[in-house]
Amino acid sequence: MSASADADAQSRNGHQTQADGETAPFPDGMKTRAFRTESTTILDQQRQSGTPNERRSSISEKDSTTFHSLGSSDEEEIKESDPEDDFPEGGLRAWLVVLSAFLLLFPTYGFMVSIGTLQDYWHRNQLKDYSSRDVGWIPSVFFYLALCLSIFVGPLFDRYGPRWITLIGSAMFIASMFLLAECSEYWHFMLCVGVLGGIGGALVATIALAVVAHWFKRRRSFAQGIATVGNSFGGLILPLILRSTLPKFGYAWSIRIVGFIFLTCLIVGNFLIKARIPPTRPAKKKPIISLSVLADLRFAFLTIAIFGIEVVLVGALGLLPTYVSESTPFGSDTGFVLISVLNAGSCVGRVVPGYVADKLGRFNTLLVMILFTLVIMLTLWLPFGTTSLRVLYAFAAIFGFSTGSWMALTPSCIGELCRAEEFGRYFGSVYVFASLSTLICIPIGGQLLEAVGPKNMVGFFCAALFVSGVALVFSRWACLGRKWIIRAKV
Repeated sequence: MSASADADAQSRNGHQTQADGETAPFPDGMKTRAFRTESTTILDQQRQSGTPNERRSSISEKDSTTFHSLGSSDEEEIKESDPEDDFPEGGLRAWLVVLSAFLLLFPTYGFMVSIGTLQDYWHRNQLKDYSSRDVGWIPSVFFYLALCLSIFVGPLFDRYGPRWITLIGSAMFIASMFLLAECSEYWHFMLCVGVLGGIGGALVATIALAVVAHWFKRRRSFAQGIATVGNSFGGLILPLILRSTLPKFGYAWSIRIVGFIFLTCLIVGNFLIKARIPPTRPAKKKPIISLSVLADLRFAFLTIAIFGIEVVLVGALGLLPTYVSESTPFGSDTGFVLISVLNAGSCVGRVVPGYVADKLGRFNTLLVMILFTLVIMLTLWLPFGTTSLRVLYAFAAIFGFSTGSWMALTPSCIGELCRAEEFGRYFGSVYVFASLSTLICIPIGGQLLEAVGPKNMVGFFCAALFVSGVALVFSRWACLGRKWIIRAKV
């Protein structure tokens, strides 16, 4: 009776307190605990009068309830853990992934940044009856597909991981290289290099860039810079290999030698690659193509900036050997050496600015490097590119250093604006538009070179880079909440 009276009194006091507004109602968690305590007390009182079996059943139910509640809390803690908060930032496994990205980018993007030497060779041999603009469409289609198809490859990586995508892309890219050794007609080159090589390159290179973002956040620019040294290292080695093998072994066996080197790199890269963040259900439910990200001003202006960067980078890499052979008194072998010098500078440019960017901000560092490159183009390449070989070599080294930083920093800037498990989707969405520049820049640059001269071609590239710098300034402005803050780390 006394217990019942106390319960009634507590009930009346509780109602009176809430009615008077003297205290706030219990939070949901306190209500749940109070309900569970009261229910357990009533059950205990009912079970005490039962048989021993009923009492044992009661104890088992209580233990099961306790175990279930502990399991539920563990599940909640697991669900609350966020892979974005726990990046390794190093360690053996993480650096092996960086090594795998290096080896995967060596043949794909390495071939991309050295294709100008082959383009010039085709123009002087197998395709000598075609203009520079016509021959330029072959690497343009290759560049375009290798970058544009990342809009499909990135989301597929987010959904299914890297293993099978990389393997299929490697097989396609190797097939394109060995078929390239047999090409003799224009359409042969277009299908082998432009189509098959472009698709295979997209599958391999997009995964190589995306997987590094799973393992690094604070040091992402530095890690991706080391990985993308594979691009420059390929661009440094391949022209020197072709320069020595083409006179000795001929075209077909020179390409086969390069193909066997690529095959070794891709086998080891496929073996070492590994994603850290497993595919999630939300990632599998999201559409593969998602252009809605470009509604964000940060991404929209960054896409314009990358568009201009690709115009200058791809145009210069594709046309520099042709520029030398057609517009200067220097020998045709100079183009091979210039591409190697450019990529040697790029090796340094991918690491040092990446390290600085992690300290001072990725957008800030990229903007400085764009402005620095524009000054170098206006003061060295434009006035002296056709008259002084020493100045041309110096320009190639400095230009390689600065453009190497672009290749390392643009993925980091994209990763700065999205979560790691969404990097593939955002990277693809940006490059589906930026890749359009690679489709047109070499044919346009080649036409300008033949029609109005080399200085007008260089002026076109300078104008494109200026637009890129302005767009990056506005992307930075959008990142700062549409405020002009000069010293902010972005």
